[in-house]
Amino acid sequence: MTDEATFTQLKDTIRRFVRERLVPLEDQVDRDDKLPDDLVEEMKEMGLFGISVPEEYGGLGLSMAEEVEIARELSWTTPVFRSVFGTNIGIGSQGIVMDGTEEQKQTYLPRLATGELIGSFALTEPEAGSDAASLKTRAEMDGNEYVINGTKRFITNAPRANIFTLMARTNQDEPGARGISAFIVERDNPGISIGKPERKMGQHGNHVADVIFEDCRVPATSIIGGEPGLGFKTAMKVLDRGRIHISAVAVGNSERLIHMALSYAMERKQFGKPIADFQLIQAMLADSRTEMEAAKAMVRDAAAKKDAGENVATLAACCKLFTTEMVGRIADRAVQIHGGAGYIADYGVERFYRDVRLYRIYEGTSQIQQLIIARNMIREAEEAG
Repeated sequence: MTDEATFTQLKDTIRRFVRERLVPLEDQVDRDDKLPDDLVEEMKEMGLFGISVPEEYGGLGLSMAEEVEIARELSWTTPVFRSVFGTNIGIGSQGIVMDGTEEQKQTYLPRLATGELIGSFALTEPEAGSDAASLKTRAEMDGNEYVINGTKRFITNAPRANIFTLMARTNQDEPGARGISAFIVERDNPGISIGKPERKMGQHGNHVADVIFEDCRVPATSIIGGEPGLGFKTAMKVLDRGRIHISAVAVGNSERLIHMALSYAMERKQFGKPIADFQLIQAMLADSRTEMEAAKAMVRDAAAKKDAGENVATLAACCKLFTTEMVGRIADRAVQIHGGAGYIADYGVERFYRDVRLYRIYEGTSQIQQLIIARNMIREAEEAG
């Protein structure tokens, strides 16, 4: 936990950076589908690539409670800016933080924290997304190396990535999750190719692509933690943590959307007065604020319990389900409050409407969160007798 004064200073610095530096670039980045290189360098200098990496490995070492507050500040703007370092502070590094050997941590975490390396998380496949345990990518032992073959799909930051946290099946005779291992695979290994970046509905500037492994050889020491067969457990721990972070991002985007909707409603006049005076507009604003405040409290509670060492698998899924559905509703109301202007790119709400739609899909769809929550409830009830 950072001391209060230092954390407040960090939070204030990020708030100014987001509102003065990033917000003015939103339209440009959406139009060009590219982040300016100098902006990425500024983010590295600020330490944004290492906020969740422990201090002993060169990061800021923020607690989960601190991280969700920073994630909210970063999300006053379009989510693409956070995405450039989002994999480094989340799914691209946390497998190493949680389960890596000391040598793996010393080798990779300091360079991930500075942004020298960009990490990416390679789990999803053409036929394995929600059913992650059915993945087909194979890693077969050959001497002291594994030979990897398979295709990963929709991999965030793949075109930029220097290392991949790769999930592959090391035991072909073991069905489901138990035959899966997690590897650290460096981008310059022979046998790796990156597909063409996908054209997406939103989050322009944040690129996703296929990653193809063809007889890619990696040393056996590339397995995270050094022990095969534990990759699925690592992935689930990483995703539990990531779901709390994404929930905070959804709250931050909601706060910005409410600000935009309220500002427009107070300025736009119909029938001789601001539309904010009309009760049906007020109802949409009130519902949005209420849902956002509930989500904020929910995320803070989950973060505090994670910091306390509690099992937050169910709570993280609850957060992901509620907050990502919530921000979708708020984005829809913001467009509605803007009326015809909400459908026009100049006002920005249509961009947020497109951008936030992804939250209900990645790092576990809303439907998968529902299954996780219900199954955990049933198991807990059975264990309680």
